Parts: sequence; C-alpha cells; structure tokens
Amino acid sequence: MAKSKKCNAKKQSYISVPSQIIATLSSSSLQSLLVPPKKKIKPSTGFFLGHHYSCRRPGVWLLALFCFALVGLLRLGWNVNTLIPFSPYPCLGTLSIPQLIDRVGETHQVSKATQSPPASNSESEFWKQPDGMDYRPCLELSAEYKRASKVILNDRRKYLLVVVSGGLNQQRNQIVDAVVIARILGAALVVPILQVNLIWGDESEFSDIFDFGHFKRVLDDDVRILSSLPSSHIKTRPVEENRTPLHASPQWIRAHYLKRIKKGGVLLLRGLDSRLSNDLPPDLQKLRCKVAFQALRFAPPILELGNKLARRMQSKGPYLALHLRIEKDVWVRTGCLPGLSKEYDEIILNERRRHPELLTARSNMTYHERKLAGLCPLNAFEVTRLLKALGAPRSTRIYWAGGEPLGGKEALSPLTGEFPHFYNKEDLALPGELEPFAHKASFMAAIDYIVSAESDVFMPSHGGNMGHAIQGHRAYAGHKKYITPNKRHMLPYFLNSSLPEAEFNRIIRELHRESFGQPEVRASKARRDVTKYPVPECMCKRRASNTTT
Repeated sequence: MAKSKKCNAKKQSYISVPSQIIATLSSSSLQSLLVPPKKKIKPSTGFFLGHHYSCRRPGVWLLALFCFALVGLLRLGWNVNTLIPFSPYPCLGTLSIPQLIDRVGETHQVSKATQSPPASNSESEFWKQPDGMDYRPCLELSAEYKRASKVILNDRRKYLLVVVSGGLNQQRNQIVDAVVIARILGAALVVPILQVNLIWGDESEFSDIFDFGHFKRVLDDDVRILSSLPSSHIKTRPVEENRTPLHASPQWIRAHYLKRIKKGGVLLLRGLDSRLSNDLPPDLQKLRCKVAFQALRFAPPILELGNKLARRMQSKGPYLALHLRIEKDVWVRTGCLPGLSKEYDEIILNERRRHPELLTARSNMTYHERKLAGLCPLNAFEVTRLLKALGAPRSTRIYWAGGEPLGGKEALSPLTGEFPHFYNKEDLALPGELEPFAHKASFMAAIDYIVSAESDVFMPSHGGNMGHAIQGHRAYAGHKKYITPNKRHMLPYFLNSSLPEAEFNRIIRELHRESFGQPEVRASKARRDVTKYPVPECMCKRRASNTTT
C-alpha cells in the first residue's frame, strides 16, 4: 500500500472543463483559451460597440460558446465540482494547465466509476454502534484492598516465577492470572517466562512482545513486578508446582501454596491456563481487568506498526475486522471438516488419525453433530452469507486476521468475490515493514490484535482466545460493535436451499438482534471470564469525571 506523496508545488486554482467540450476544441482554440494574447486589447465601450473587433477573433466566439455551454450544464444540474473527486490525484491542484487538461477526461471517468449509491437502511445499520447503556470503566478498589497493598508491596521474602505457554492470547490470559495469584500470595512477580511454542518456534521473551516498563508502572500499587530474582534468591532452587486444578479458588491457592512459598522463598508455577477460578472477589476481578486492559500494552515497535496499519484501514472510512479460524490446525483440533472438497476433508481426517492427541473437542460426536451444535468454525462461504444477510455492503473494507487458510486463496474466494476490498497485514504493510517480525508468530498475532481492536466492527468465525480477548477489550473501550455469530441457531437455515434469500436475511438479522456487542452482565454467563464480560465488576454506570481508568 503506497503512501500519498506530499504536494510541494505552489497551489493554483483552475476551472474544471468537461472532457466532452475539450474534445470539440482544436489545439489552437485551446491555446487561445488558456494563454493570454500577447497584444494588449483596448477596452471597448460596450459589447455591441466592440462587435466589429470581436468578429475578427474566432477565439472570442469560442470562449463565449464555452461559457454558454457551461452555464447550460449548470442549469441542468451538473455539479462541475464532481469532475475532480477527492483523491484519485492527491496533487491535482498543483498541476500545470496542460497537465490539468490531460487529466480532466480521465478524472471524470474515475469520478463516475467511484461514486457510490446512497447507503440502504441495512447498510447504514451495519455500521451502527451499540449505545453502551452508559457503562464506563470503573476500577475503584476497597479500603481493605488498599490497606493490604502496603504490606504486600513491602514484603521481600516471597517471589513467584511463572512459565506461560500457548499462543499470544493464551499467554495473555495466563499472565493476567499470574498477577492475581501473586497478589493472593502476597508475593513479588518476576517477569513471566514465555515457553517456546513448539508449533510456531517463536522464542520471543516478555519484553519483546509487551512493554515491560508500562506493565510494571501500571501495577505499582497492586503487585511488585521484578525483571529478575534479587541476588539474595538467585541461587535458590524454586519449589515447582504444576498440579494446580482447574478453576482453583483464592482459598485453595493460599492453602496449598502460601506455606511452601514462605518456606522456600521462590515458587515456580507452570500451565496456568484456566487454573484460577473465574469467580473471584470483586477487588481481584478488578485487578484482572486492570492487567488485561491497561497493563498489558504491546511493545513500542509492535504498537507503532499495528497502529499504522489500523490508520491505513481507517483512511477510507469504516472497516470490518474478521478473525478467520480456517487454518489446518483449527480444523484438526475442533474435529470439524473445512468443506472445500473431498481431498481437503481427507487431509484433515488423516492428520487426526495420525495425531489423535490434537483433538481438543469431544471425540464421541460426529462431524455433523458438531456442526449442528455450533461447535465448528464458519467457512468462507458461510461468513459471506452471514455478512450479506446482516447488511454489509459490497464496498465493505475487510481486514482479515489469522494464519494461512487451508486451501490458500481458493478457500477465501467466496469472500473476495463478494467483498473485493479484502486485506491482511501483508497487503497493508509497505516493503520491509514486516521484515523485523518475520517468523515470529506472536508479533504477527499482536499486529492482528491491534488492527482488529481498532476496527469499527469485529467478527470472529469461531470462538477462541483472541475472539474472547477482543470482545472484552471492545466492551471496556465503550462497547464497540462485536458480532457474535449465532452458529447453533442459524445453521439449519444455511442448509435450507429452498428458503428465499429475503426471508433468509430477515431470519438471520432477527437471530443476531442481541449479538452486536451490547453490554452483557457477567452474572448471566455462569463462570465466564470477567475479561470477556467486564460488566458489572469492571464497568459501571457513573459520570466520566468519577471514573477510574
């Protein structure tokens, strides 16, 4: 994507001339219109008194004809300004007159081609944002929490080490819980260690992906964050524990780990994914939100490039971010089939037979049962039908996040055929911009996260850590539109080929009427993560001046 060149030439103003009129004029006539005569003409006493002189100059008659034609066009309602639309030629105002004449006909054709018809009601509705019901970030902590902070921050005897695994967003979840566990134990947290991902081979460290200084500053009043163990404990062999049960409560954490960390001084925890309960006391829930939405900021180089790409998408109006989960490993893990062809289905089935341990879904369900239960990712064809039914105009600009889809570009053809303005980070980046992040999956995922979080509308084709993280992020940022595909209820209508398109669209819109990112109270989502549903623990209805962010 090329940047617009700066226009350094001195600005001049010109009248836009319709190409049809220019085509009827000879080169000599054009010259007489554009270049002032060398001889100085004496002013006549009036139009009729000077008509003898005027008759001798054909250029004057041509000029008069041109003026009458121009007035006639204006009376017919032709807006001359549309002949030079905003943008096909950013520096058009600085062109010389001959250059301007050469470009006018071409510009007029571009203008007619790029003019969009008025948006329909469904199209304008597509970009409409939820009102948020006046919920705002609200992280006020109790007096008891603040009193305990003084003791915790002064403690120099207990240190927590954690090793986090998985992809970027899975690691984010574990880092959030690591901070909360450190708070529960009253321990200092040493910067989390990112386990090398065996699938992507990414050896990035915490400070490569996240802004460590910012992380530490934001949490200064909650937990001591250290870049390494102090010299007094550097040779201490940590007590290692990797048997934390799923959804452990703060009481369980204290009962099993507090005595051990006091005795050994250093506790090492692994595999924290989903180990800490989602139902915590209010202060700890607020701490979770503080870590997820405020402390975990990406490192400056990633943030800078991610914001650049987001601005490039924003430069031409609103855009949709689409998280497509149609990579080979997703089809293998979910127990689903891509539906591209028998050949690709067989590839997935063979991979699953060779590596049954990769299947994370319930093995007692068939593919069709999973599909009808809404447990499979939407493929490109289904995403296309859903977007069209929800009123996304053909002109919608889509940023798609995710890895290489199984089937390559062919797998994306249903989407690109209906929505030609389709981009990913490789399309938007200038030559060399992505080079420093090559072969680093976490960096690429972080860029996708930033561009998706900044979009006007976001939709995932399947659940997952990134979709959940962005859902909470967008809610915390003011409930920006987030489409949650109602897969379980809509798929029977996808399979009904006799259903008229208009009726199909009406049903799909009705099914998604409450699925556009409106505030959802976590109490109605049993045991759901507060960083996905931050209302009411982390957001409340109050004046902005009283809001703690």
